[in-house]
Amino acid sequence: MSTAEPANAFAGQGSVLLDIGDDVGAVVALMPAAMEGVEVEIRSHPAASGGHHPHVAVVTRPVAGGVVPSLVFPEVHEGLHDLCLKGSEEVMATVSVVGGEVTTVLWPT
Repeated sequence: MSTAEPANAFAGQGSVLLDIGDDVGAVVALMPAAMEGVEVEIRSHPAASGGHHPHVAVVTRPVAGGVVPSLVFPEVHEGLHDLCLKGSEEVMATVSVVGGEVTTVLWPT
């Protein structure tokens, strides 16, 4: 008889390992607190319709002096990318990713 492992209650709440360099960068979006748990997709620009798009959830992460709700895409090829709520076609932000750099964006309110 085997038992299922419990879910990691701390998943996504700490540091994120970024795999950047050459033509790969990362995207960090600072999010409204009310969006915690909401999933956001990233799509290369111009976005292809249909298909799978990488997505991550908004989590509140500890930072010096407090916490910040954010999302992190740790490995994104350079170029223009759109951020959309998962399953939505509405573009909420467009980011320009540069290889070897972290692009930070403030989610529109």
